[in-house]
Amino acid sequence: MTNTTMTYLKDYEPLAFHITRCDLEFDIDDDRTLVTSYLHVKALHSDERSLWLHGEKLQLESVYCNGRRLLDDEIDLQPERLLLPTVRTSCQLKIVTIVYPHENTELEGLYKSGGIFCTQNEPEGFRRITYFIDRPDNMTRFTTKIIADKQKYPVLLSNGNQVRCGDLEGGRHYAVWEDPFVKPSYLFALVAGDLGVVSSRFTTCSHRNIALNIYCDKGNEHKCTYAMQALKDAMAWDEEQYGREYDLDIYNIVAVESFNMGAMENKGLNIFNSAYVLANADTATDQNFLGIESVIAHEYFHNWTGNRITCRDWFQLTLKEGLTVFRDQCFSADMNSSVVQRIRDVKALRERQFVEDAGPTAHSIKPDAYMEINNFYTATIYEKGAEVIRMFRTLLGEHAYRQAMDLYFETFDAKAVCTEDFIWAMQQHCRLDLKPFQRWYTQMRTPQLQVSSAYNAHTCELKVTCKQIIPDDVDGKHQEPYMYPLRMALLNREGRKIPLHLVNQPLISREILLITQAEETFTFEQVESVAQLSLNRDFSAPIKLHVNEVDRVFLMQHDDDGFVRYESAQEEAIATMMTDRKPHAFVDAFGVILHDESIDLLFKAELLELPSLGVLMQEKGSHIDVAALYDAREDLMQTLAMTYKEVMQHMYRQYHEPLNSSLDASSQGKRALKNRLLSYLMRLDDASMVVLAQEQYANSLTMTDRIAALTLLEQFAPTHAAAALQDFYRRYADDTLTLNKYFALQAASEREGVLERVKILENDALFDSAVPNRVRALFGSFTRNHRHFHAVDGQGYDYIAEKIIALDRMNPAIASGLAGAFKQYPQMQRINQQGMQRALTYILQDESLSKNVYEIVHKILHHGE
Repeated sequence: MTNTTMTYLKDYEPLAFHITRCDLEFDIDDDRTLVTSYLHVKALHSDERSLWLHGEKLQLESVYCNGRRLLDDEIDLQPERLLLPTVRTSCQLKIVTIVYPHENTELEGLYKSGGIFCTQNEPEGFRRITYFIDRPDNMTRFTTKIIADKQKYPVLLSNGNQVRCGDLEGGRHYAVWEDPFVKPSYLFALVAGDLGVVSSRFTTCSHRNIALNIYCDKGNEHKCTYAMQALKDAMAWDEEQYGREYDLDIYNIVAVESFNMGAMENKGLNIFNSAYVLANADTATDQNFLGIESVIAHEYFHNWTGNRITCRDWFQLTLKEGLTVFRDQCFSADMNSSVVQRIRDVKALRERQFVEDAGPTAHSIKPDAYMEINNFYTATIYEKGAEVIRMFRTLLGEHAYRQAMDLYFETFDAKAVCTEDFIWAMQQHCRLDLKPFQRWYTQMRTPQLQVSSAYNAHTCELKVTCKQIIPDDVDGKHQEPYMYPLRMALLNREGRKIPLHLVNQPLISREILLITQAEETFTFEQVESVAQLSLNRDFSAPIKLHVNEVDRVFLMQHDDDGFVRYESAQEEAIATMMTDRKPHAFVDAFGVILHDESIDLLFKAELLELPSLGVLMQEKGSHIDVAALYDAREDLMQTLAMTYKEVMQHMYRQYHEPLNSSLDASSQGKRALKNRLLSYLMRLDDASMVVLAQEQYANSLTMTDRIAALTLLEQFAPTHAAAALQDFYRRYADDTLTLNKYFALQAASEREGVLERVKILENDALFDSAVPNRVRALFGSFTRNHRHFHAVDGQGYDYIAEKIIALDRMNPAIASGLAGAFKQYPQMQRINQQGMQRALTYILQDESLSKNVYEIVHKILHHGE
């Protein structure tokens, strides 16, 4: 029976014992690993409490206390902990356990990925390695000795700096690693394998010379060049922007194929999903490169925002993740087009987090309870959390924000802290009272803002009324108004800014209104003519904005804020697709953008993209009919393609450079725009467009162009796609990472018969359900294929339900991720709800269901009860 015990923030208790030092020894064999831990335990309480340690799925061999082996009646071994009733004071423990990494399909703790031993300990994996106080406020100094066969596992890595190594009898060898910094157990890492390596150096701002190494499967070394440069860029950026210098002598990254997450920031030894390390133009798209740059930076930035300062408990997760996502977003914006980066960040927020916030699994960025902590590594904690940090910076201003961050680092280094500690640091450098702002940490759902305006030509005054619409929480409880910055401008008929004069209330600065009340009116004077409101510029607050009497066509053509220009185009497209209005206004405005040669190509590609089907589903909000929304979107795309066929063809030829594999901004812009235009042209019943796609696949040097062409052929010309798919399969059959694209693009295809294709691919010789990347590529891509996953016959739901149960047997974290695909259950039309209900009920009937899956499915199915 599933363990449904809840953990509550209110029940937090300080440590009764603190493990100040942990010396670990791993004796690795192919079929088992002997783990010996030497623990220096300090009692922190004054009463006679007994020591207990976390531990799961361990084979306990022995326990020694102060040199004496404990007898069986002195040990209370329970399924998830080891209780030592006679240990009540400070002591030294020696604990010997055996683990079986080759049998560990959950990929938590110590496991084997191919021929590589590696670890994943966040959040609670370390307890599957040895018995320990496995919570983030137990800050410990670690030393690690690794022993293994030298021929099979010549590379032995752990946290910190290597202090000793040598050969042993029987062809074995050892390495000893010492981490001089205290850290919680979730940041412990170990790797043993026969790996290739790419090495470089970085000189810090204080002229320290840091050794940089990226380890990977042999033969993939040439694909690590981009990741290495991204790491150096991130190290330099963090010094410049935050004054943070790297603190060890060595920084290691290891890329592994089987990994539940994107990457892990273990101190000095980052372990990465290979998808976020390995890349070259032949195997990775431009978006893959950007993802690598972002994730490499994210994990490096954690060295200070996560490792040096960590979380007191897992309810504080956004303290490190929201802050670090914000930092990596700013880094990516500085490395690339800032406006395009902002647009893409907001798109990701809306497609993932807004859906989560609207559904039965909604939660605040600082939850107050959980059943399974792995389920709270969510878009809300990460992406919405990042938006909260961004609002802090906007409210404080960049200079004061930097001062507040310096104070945070100085005050809390080497400590496990709470979100309140971060807010305290912000408050010390903010003239505003931030107490109302803290609601962003405790409330859920996406707030909305209704804006109306009235202009008085006689007094030259413009009154802007802002009314907050605050949804109830997931349990139907009332929530309070939010405090947030609303960046704004007034534009005249020529699109130029009008100086702002706010009556009786100065702006915060930089054209920002401070929203604090349920309803409030701002009066601007000296407005000489009717002005157009430009609101939530640069997406200054993560809200849904509704503006009365707004000229979206004007803003999409003339606004000097790139995000508002993009947003206006999206909103006008949505209004065109979801109402009975004629499309002429949008089609004409689309044409103006298409012809405007002054617009950056990468930005233009974003402006010309219609809202996704997922966004349309959000906008519908209830009684969602996916097929109708799909048809509306396809109709508009066809209309645009027919209207601008000639100019699209001309621009396609102008920007098609099949032999250009450069990653500079101009080249990426040409590829992005050219492929956007091809996506329109392929919707025409025109054989010449199919030829364009075939030639692009055959002749291009970049994966960006090949995968774009292949995706369009698969969807709109499947008979012509067959040969290209076979070619792709043959070309990349030995490249596990790249072949994921083969599975993903077919599962994501919107043509008929996709579910049957997915079932065939599941039985392909190269599909392996034990590899998370492969599962995400096939099953995950299908769940995001709204047209077919949400087919009214319910077969997509039934199929994924079967997969969730099967995957749950070996990897609950991956299974629960798939279960999240059902989170829009309350918003769907009745026929879809019936199919979802049937599938969800079927899942819950499984008596061996993990709490990972149970928590997600139960919340969805019993929403509102």
